[in-house]
Amino acid sequence: MSSPVSTPSRERPAASANGYLMGSVGLGLLGVGALLLVRAGSPLGLVPLALGGVLLAGLYMLSPNQAAALTLFGAYRGTDRHEGLRWANPLAMKKKISLRDRNLNAPTLKVNDQRGNPIEISAVVVWRVRDTAQALFQVDDYEGYVRVQAEAAIRHLAASYAYDEGEDVGKGEITLRGGQAAVAEALKSELQARFDDAGVDVLDAKLSHLAYAPEIAQVMLRRQQAEAIISARSKIVHGAVSMVEAALKGLSERAIVELDDERKAAMVSNLLVVLCSDRETQPVINTGTLYT
Repeated sequence: MSSPVSTPSRERPAASANGYLMGSVGLGLLGVGALLLVRAGSPLGLVPLALGGVLLAGLYMLSPNQAAALTLFGAYRGTDRHEGLRWANPLAMKKKISLRDRNLNAPTLKVNDQRGNPIEISAVVVWRVRDTAQALFQVDDYEGYVRVQAEAAIRHLAASYAYDEGEDVGKGEITLRGGQAAVAEALKSELQARFDDAGVDVLDAKLSHLAYAPEIAQVMLRRQQAEAIISARSKIVHGAVSMVEAALKGLSERAIVELDDERKAAMVSNLLVVLCSDRETQPVINTGTLYT
């Protein structure tokens, strides 16, 4: 025989009243009961005293952005979101829950990215309770649930993207380091999907720490330095070739000097050495010719 399937709890308004009014009535009944007992000596004064005590027992206070979930003999009776002094059935249990925005600073995790490189990653998540019934009754501990699911989402996110661009990463592909906006949006969407069962909304989620793991950090740093040097050299050579081309074209158009192929080759060689060298060049005066 199959066991019944539990349906998710959903928040609904609780039957509650203005606490100031009910408190005044309760205090009034206490006063009437005290007068009957003390001045009239009548045992009937116990009745208003008891009623007043019952009314006062149902009072509770709610701060701004705070709610109270009411349960009566284990059954959920609704949630009161009205701030101030409130009153509800004295027999009902009032479980208070914060509706304020909260920050979760996830611990730094060591995981593998899409390419299998070990990285360190962490995130900051801003969240708040949306549905108090789900938060309290659908999961065992909604704060612990948020922490565990956030860690799982961060691990999954790290495995879905490469840390940085490389030869094995397609052109235009999103990376953890280069596509921060897209990665943050993907993290927020995944967190929201995981938090929905607990009645929690994700307001913001961003990576707070991202780095290669210490065992490969030095290797990756040298790789990045090599890529930067190659890129810089490529730009220098491209610029030098353009400048040499412009110099030869200018000499030819203005007929300043007639250069044959051998002299052009020597001039190009000398100019490229001067323009591409990473050190200061020293001029050498040639008093002879190329043909002697």
